Amino acid sequence: MSLSKEIQVGDITIGGDSPLVLIAGPCVIESEELALNTGREMKCLCEKLGVPYIFKSSYLKDNRTSIHSFTGPGVVEGMGILRRVKETLDVPVLSDIHSVNHIPLAEKVLDVIQIPSFLCKQTSLITEAAKTGKPINVKKGQFLAPSNIRFVIDKITTQGNENILLTERGTCFGYFDIINDFRSLPIMRSYGYPVVYDATHSIRTMGLQSSEREGGHPEFVAYLTRAAVAAGCDALFIEVHPAPGEALCDASSQFALDQVETLVKEAKLLHQFVRRELSVLPKVV
Repeated sequence: MSLSKEIQVGDITIGGDSPLVLIAGPCVIESEELALNTGREMKCLCEKLGVPYIFKSSYLKDNRTSIHSFTGPGVVEGMGILRRVKETLDVPVLSDIHSVNHIPLAEKVLDVIQIPSFLCKQTSLITEAAKTGKPINVKKGQFLAPSNIRFVIDKITTQGNENILLTERGTCFGYFDIINDFRSLPIMRSYGYPVVYDATHSIRTMGLQSSEREGGHPEFVAYLTRAAVAAGCDALFIEVHPAPGEALCDASSQFALDQVETLVKEAKLLHQFVRRELSVLPKVV
């Protein structure tokens, strides 16, 4: 297994021979209280397990299926909440941007700027985000072959930014199902950058409202997480919520906060095993 570049997010190193990193938080900012409480619990859990932690939550979900879906507090209020999470908990924060107009505010707050999967080919958004010099996490679109991620990488590196993370979140199959092809992780890593596995979006069922019970299959999150770690991902992306069934967004796919510890503990041990064992095995041609 080839090692990727090392990307620095605050004091956290992602990639290379570094420990597994966890990116986690509620799908969308429902309230400042929920964001702070979830982030605080996740930070304590990760400190206990010795896992580097980055807080994630969206200030705006601008790609909802229904006009009636909850979309979050918006850029101004949402960035204010993310800033307070960052300062209060002393953790790096990540959120996804949807418009070039959001970038001036985003670069003042976010430690990682995320490009949503549906916008992973949006040249103007990607190049303007890259100009900030911030780490850019690109969600590979459900419609994009992993080998085509190299064109997205080019859009970022031509702006002088080498701080790139590449996230796998599944591929659409037919009209609704998302299928995980774990070949994508080593393929994307072959371009030299750390790879992230999005465990909770990978079990979504496309085309349904995010509040519908049939919109996801969280019972498969642990299985797919272990498979992704075995395939060599550098970080995990998991949306967590204290009461997933009551979440205002992606209620059918967020992972229960009280179940995260076991999953992260297993993932860390597996990551250490994979890195240790593969480093001594002869390279497969």
